Amino acid sequence: MVRRQRLTENDLRQCLRLAGGGALGLFVCKLMGWDNGSFFCVYPMLLLGLTPSIDAHVVRQFLLQSVVVSLEVLLIHGLFGDRPQLMAPLAFLAFLWRFRLMAQGPLFMFGALGTVFLSMQLHFASYPETHLLDLIASNLAAAALTVLIAWLMFWLFPDAESRPARSVPSKDLPSQRHEAVLGASLATLSFMVFQSLDLKDSLSAQVASILVLFPMHWNGIRFAGRIRALGTLLGCGIGLALQLVLYSHYDVLPLVTLIYWTAAFCCARLHVLEGAQGVGFGALTTLAIVFGQYLTPQHDVAYAIAYRLSSVCVAVFMTLVAVFVLHRLLNRFPAFRHASHA
Repeated sequence: MVRRQRLTENDLRQCLRLAGGGALGLFVCKLMGWDNGSFFCVYPMLLLGLTPSIDAHVVRQFLLQSVVVSLEVLLIHGLFGDRPQLMAPLAFLAFLWRFRLMAQGPLFMFGALGTVFLSMQLHFASYPETHLLDLIASNLAAAALTVLIAWLMFWLFPDAESRPARSVPSKDLPSQRHEAVLGASLATLSFMVFQSLDLKDSLSAQVASILVLFPMHWNGIRFAGRIRALGTLLGCGIGLALQLVLYSHYDVLPLVTLIYWTAAFCCARLHVLEGAQGVGFGALTTLAIVFGQYLTPQHDVAYAIAYRLSSVCVAVFMTLVAVFVLHRLLNRFPAFRHASHA
């Protein structure tokens, strides 16, 4: 990954879109007092952070995956929520389908966001206090609001010049099989571990264990794991500093929004200069989760931040170990051998 030193005009406008979209999502969900605030804060960061441009194809993928995830959660958890031994294989099939689409390329956005959202909502749905229909409604509302926010940000801060089209790298069939099975297996394992250990407050760690899988092969994932841990460290440090600045004024929404926008812009600048899902992107999603889920009178944000950091580091380390083992195992079979295998 080559990091640039200066922002271009397009880069600056992308930073403004990321910071503005994230801050607007936070402002609306806190103003309305909606449940599942992390959805409304994380979704704009994911959509605006994963794609530097938006068009009808991207919007269709984003909205469609949200509807499909809602139906899957209703089906998988609604029918088999009390039988986890049946939920695990169904979750694996849902993840396998998405990682296969990601490995093929054209529908990467659909598969990637669907994987994150499905993992989050299956985990949330298992909480005894969670109302399943409210969860689904929050997901759909957050997706619709995110699309409106994204269009507004691109209207306010359009690119100064057209961007070159992204090329989709071609992969042979064994590499596609390798990436699909590797990603689906690890996403399912993550879901099972977080369910088995009843880790209700570890959303950052769960999301991190999914996001590091997006390179879908060992050489990329081992780099992504280190970057994700550093991004979480940066996001937690900034979040703690913002909490100290806010002190007892966390209920003054305009002040919170302004400070959050400033922090998000700094992280967005780092993300844009990196040109990939690096430290800046990890910091953005960490900030979104911390402020969206835990900035309330009932939560100690300082404790939540410390817990986020430790849990993410453990989750990323365990994910890397599991990826290495499964990667070596799959490469023993010619039908699943990845092209990067030496």
